[in-house]
Amino acid sequence: MTLSKRTGFAIAIIFNATLAAADGDHLPLEQSGDMLCMTSNDTPNHAIGQFPNRANPNAFRPQTLQFCFDAAPEQSGQIVDGLSTVGVTLTGIPIRPYTAGYYDPNGRRQLSDNPTSGWRQQAMHDPRSLGMDSENGHTDRSGLYHYHAMAPSYLGSIQGTHVGYAPDGFEIHYSPTTATSSWVLMTGERPTPPYGTYDGTYEEDWVYQSGTGTLDACNGGMINGTYTYFATDTYPYFPRCFVGNVNRDFMLRPR
Repeated sequence: MTLSKRTGFAIAIIFNATLAAADGDHLPLEQSGDMLCMTSNDTPNHAIGQFPNRANPNAFRPQTLQFCFDAAPEQSGQIVDGLSTVGVTLTGIPIRPYTAGYYDPNGRRQLSDNPTSGWRQQAMHDPRSLGMDSENGHTDRSGLYHYHAMAPSYLGSIQGTHVGYAPDGFEIHYSPTTATSSWVLMTGERPTPPYGTYDGTYEEDWVYQSGTGTLDACNGGMINGTYTYFATDTYPYFPRCFVGNVNRDFMLRPR
């Protein structure tokens, strides 16, 4: 799958940054053929909020997860998007920035899982409505705990900038003073229901504008000759598209 017209082509931006190695209680990686794999029980290295809660009826349920990605990632010349799980932290917590909610005038709070409207709820616009905790995470219907943006406590537990891996094997880093998003809010009014001013409520309120930040459309750039993704404090928060050979089975739940 290629990027939509809304995003355009991802062009790597070269900028100056020093990336330090991560430290702390991250999970080990094991070689499996040409893949590196991580096994997790989905339990973060920090306290999580109360689940279920008023906005989220799903109880936290630890579960076995396996993440596998290219051991020697290379840019493929194609851009891939459309993945639900866009990365994993060094502690084995899935990164899943999207929601299942779309604008639906007949749905509860005018939202449902019917994508017909084409306007998808953007999680970090109103995280309380999704029952997120102070770590920008919550549970889904299966009890899976996952992040929608970087968790402050997790960031405080590591040394350096390396925070995780993407489904194509390239690293995800966090360097807020040097790596900034090039996605901006559109101006004007939405042309179709739900109408109203572009305010970040929906994914489609955002557009990539090259040069407004240091990162490309996939929230990545070249660092010391190596392509690297970044988590950012603003939209899109994590990479949503990928330049390498993506493992479509990036996150599995072995039985």
